[in-house]
Amino acid sequence: MATAVAHPNIALVKYWGKQPGPGNVPATPSLSITVAALTTTTQVEAAAKNSIRIDGVPRADPKVQALVDAMRGAFELPPMAVTTDNDFPTGAGLASSASGFAALVTAIDAKFDLHLSPSARSAWARRGSASAARSIFGGFATLAERDGEWTAAELLDRDAWPLEVAVAVTDESAKPVPSSAGMERSRTTSPFYEAWCRSTEIDYATACRAVTTRDFDAIARIAEHSCLKLHALMLSSRPALVYWNPATVAVMDAVRELQVAGTPVFFTIDAGPQVKAVCAPGHGERVANVLGNVPGVVRTVTSGLGAGASVV
Repeated sequence: MATAVAHPNIALVKYWGKQPGPGNVPATPSLSITVAALTTTTQVEAAAKNSIRIDGVPRADPKVQALVDAMRGAFELPPMAVTTDNDFPTGAGLASSASGFAALVTAIDAKFDLHLSPSARSAWARRGSASAARSIFGGFATLAERDGEWTAAELLDRDAWPLEVAVAVTDESAKPVPSSAGMERSRTTSPFYEAWCRSTEIDYATACRAVTTRDFDAIARIAEHSCLKLHALMLSSRPALVYWNPATVAVMDAVRELQVAGTPVFFTIDAGPQVKAVCAPGHGERVANVLGNVPGVVRTVTSGLGAGASVV
């Protein structure tokens, strides 16, 4: 048996939408931070037949099965039993698919001695979930087209700019529309989809410069703008994709109040109701305490930036 761990990543410049055709290729580049305090643990072992167990429950997960079958065919592997567990809500807007597929590919690589490079593992993980390509890497990671290929890479090490994250969990249940289905709905129905793709290219380039120069104010502006554009795109889809709840909005208001008071913090929200407040070093605990008192917040998690997927 081989065991691997991976952490979800939070996109500061979002991707939402995929290019038509095979390969699970995103429509736009993205920039993310890997979150240390949330972890997926995945075990893989050879078995008489394929099986998948997620959070203790046997599952017939077509995306996981498709990736396992693809890797079995490419490397002539035997059937395998996959067991994966998250220490945070699954399918609730906390990027469990990103950490899940990153851990899965890393565990398969270790179990069967494939000796894949991080870039190769990232390419395989992307086939399960595009954002999983970034969770192979720690710190600040990008997913973008380079020399005609869509690849992920680490932009900046987590210790080079140790930002902190306060996650405000407002609902632990699975979101009503999975991300893949929501992306396709937006691509095919939103009148703003093409503008979203064009503007995200600009946001990505600007955000990468902000990270490499450690410009907190700049990355805060870009990240919040990318987040709000994403949800505007969702709301303009037909039928509308509404992932927020009242506590989501209340947490955003609390972050705004912290900003006015001088706290270096900004919010970002993915396809779900959870709010991630990204802070300058040393501010995470205080921000989490403030957000934990917002009505409707179930709990908060404080974290530093995480490492890439690894074998344990």
